[in-house]
Amino acid sequence: MLNEADVERLDAEAVNSAKVRQPLYAARKKIFPKRASGNFRRFKWLVMAITLGIYYLTPWLRWDRGPYAPDQAVLVDLANRRFYFFPIEIWPQEFYFVAGLLVMAGIGLFLITSTVGRAWCGYTCPQTVWVDLFLVVERAVEGDRNARMKLDAGPWTVGKIVKRVVKHAIWLAIAVATGGAWIFYFADAPSLLQSFVVGNAAPVAYITVAVLTATTYTFGGLMREQVCIYMCPWPRIQAAMLDEHSLTVTYNDWRGEPRSRHAKKAAAAGQAVGDCVDCNACVAVCPMGIDIRDGQQLECITCALCIDACDAVMDKVGRERGLISYATLNDYNANMALATGGNGRIDPVKVRDANGKLADGLAHFHIRKIFRPRTFVYMGAWSLAGLALLYALLTRDRLEVNVLHDRNPQFVTLSDGSVRNGYTVKLLNMIPEPRTIIVTMQGLRGGEMTVTGIDQPADRSVAIQVEPDRLKTIKVFVRQPAEFIDGEAQTFKFVVEDKASFERDEYVATFNAPGKSK
Repeated sequence: MLNEADVERLDAEAVNSAKVRQPLYAARKKIFPKRASGNFRRFKWLVMAITLGIYYLTPWLRWDRGPYAPDQAVLVDLANRRFYFFPIEIWPQEFYFVAGLLVMAGIGLFLITSTVGRAWCGYTCPQTVWVDLFLVVERAVEGDRNARMKLDAGPWTVGKIVKRVVKHAIWLAIAVATGGAWIFYFADAPSLLQSFVVGNAAPVAYITVAVLTATTYTFGGLMREQVCIYMCPWPRIQAAMLDEHSLTVTYNDWRGEPRSRHAKKAAAAGQAVGDCVDCNACVAVCPMGIDIRDGQQLECITCALCIDACDAVMDKVGRERGLISYATLNDYNANMALATGGNGRIDPVKVRDANGKLADGLAHFHIRKIFRPRTFVYMGAWSLAGLALLYALLTRDRLEVNVLHDRNPQFVTLSDGSVRNGYTVKLLNMIPEPRTIIVTMQGLRGGEMTVTGIDQPADRSVAIQVEPDRLKTIKVFVRQPAEFIDGEAQTFKFVVEDKASFERDEYVATFNAPGKSK
């Protein structure tokens, strides 16, 4: 007889043997999206043209900053540690502007997601834009959905090889242009292009182009939807940003079910049918290869192409548009309650009136519903960050002074009894123009200063020439007569001014002395 331990062991073995081992990685199933047409598709074309135009053309825009600064409108000058954006020049110590823009981008992404769902993913994400571009090439070379599916399933002929080579060659050209456009943001674009072509550019330029070429070609041409599903964290994060008032692409099954491809025959037989004719047009155009009629899915990027496809079908069958539409969960639940009468079963009589029109109250959406306390909080935080950055940008100083006191020795007693201190004064001119900076002492009775390298008698003020966008370091000696020395440490100010722009800055320094003998 089997004891209890034997029975448990046999049960465990049976369970283990029944389990089907799933692979850690599933091979990609090719998706052949059909070209869609409609309002959302036209909007995506517009977004793609604008975003790609900005990316590829921006490095070639010029902006006159005078003879002492580069004329490239947008430039990340790593060699001189500057960032130029049209009339704005950002120094390394002003990186908080970049940090602030990143904060605004994050809050803006939260705001957009909480109101209109994954609009970033569907329209402006670089992965989405480049996949759209690569699909344009693929359709132009291999044809639309059916032609591509037939070509992929067919044998390798000369025609198939030619089409594949042409397609991948164009993809590679786009990928190279993508990497090339990126490096032009970090150096003068015309000069870098010339040196790049002849092989004289820095090795990092060729490495950057190679890496971006490989990633663009792989992500946009080969992996496509897998990047969004398996690599991108945003589909997981955005779930926390959505609520019952967020707009998402929704299949309104309260008017689509039960679906039928033979609606007229079913209606003639007295069977209840919905608006969905089960044509799979929404599936054919989906770049992610999902069926929106299965409900909300992680893979859905809300590109809304399924809305265009479904609206076209509804026009053909004489039904109202909006079987697939942007809707909030609240709207969907309200419509479902009306369509079912509260009993959980769709009643076609409640969906349409005697004239065949949608019943009153159904598919009624108010844009004001998406503006709620949560979105106003996001909008307020975003606006506050933007105003703070704008204020900081408009009121920032372009002239700075920093002073380092000599540490060894801290002071020197001269033969006449006066005491001298040495200072390293750093003058920062943060504009692309030369300046005459007036350095003045304030305080320290009887004190006067001399500047090494300048042929000028000791005085309380001196004029210093500072080159454009440069840090000028000068050595200053401050002397105080013995009769004015008051204690071992006194404070005074170095004040720097630009009389032309009325900018000024100051630094409180310490003058050390041996003190008065008792």
